[in-house]
Amino acid sequence: MAVPDDRPGPYRGPLPGYALLRSLGKRVVRPGGAKLTHTMLAALGDLSGLDVVEIAPGTGTTASAVVAQGPRSYTGVERDTLTTSGLERVLDGRGIVLVGDASATGLGAQSADVVIGEALLTMQGDTGKDTIVAEVHRLLRAGGRCAVHELALTPDDLEDRVKQDIRRALARPLKVNARPLTVREWTTLLARHGLAVERVETAPMALLEPRRVIADEGPLGAARLARNIVSNPAARERVREMRGVFRTHRDRLTAVALIARKTASS
Repeated sequence: MAVPDDRPGPYRGPLPGYALLRSLGKRVVRPGGAKLTHTMLAALGDLSGLDVVEIAPGTGTTASAVVAQGPRSYTGVERDTLTTSGLERVLDGRGIVLVGDASATGLGAQSADVVIGEALLTMQGDTGKDTIVAEVHRLLRAGGRCAVHELALTPDDLEDRVKQDIRRALARPLKVNARPLTVREWTTLLARHGLAVERVETAPMALLEPRRVIADEGPLGAARLARNIVSNPAARERVREMRGVFRTHRDRLTAVALIARKTASS
């Protein structure tokens, strides 16, 4: 997800929830945390010698893990220019960063073996989801794979009325029209664009729970984040509201990572 600024700083208005958290110093803003990201990357297997594209890499936590494997190339496509400088520092010459949009990256067709995207599609409406997944399909070579890590609704047969209630509840504190899908709906979305899901992993949605924050940020990072939140009343209230919504709907929210392969005929 592209954000205005990765650096800790004062809250200055109704930023989207993920941007607010990053402005306060939170580096891992993924529904399933760093653990589900690592599980997803492990499911992809050895990336050495492959061309990898990551869409909306943000602070570069996933990028760092990818380039450590020695891919043939790594390209991060990030919309926000303020984020790209930090990502370039993380990469330290082991990959390139392009300023571009997730739905129109500007990269060549069939130029990637692997495309990665995390916490990106959830924030899009139906049309935006389709456009971005179509771009992922265009980038992949035949047999190439994509890996996505998103927020999901559960169970698969959840009533539409309940889905809409949860989406409205999320929109208020997040200040963005988050539209998570069920795992089955995520699978269907990918399949509609010629991407056959081969593996699904889930994890609790515990983004703002103390144990998850410490696991994701480390003790020092978690303490710094807590200090930044406590020192800013407006930000503190937003974070409290977000955590409250996540807790209220914890039985209907989950994090999901999906690995899908571009079919030879698509």
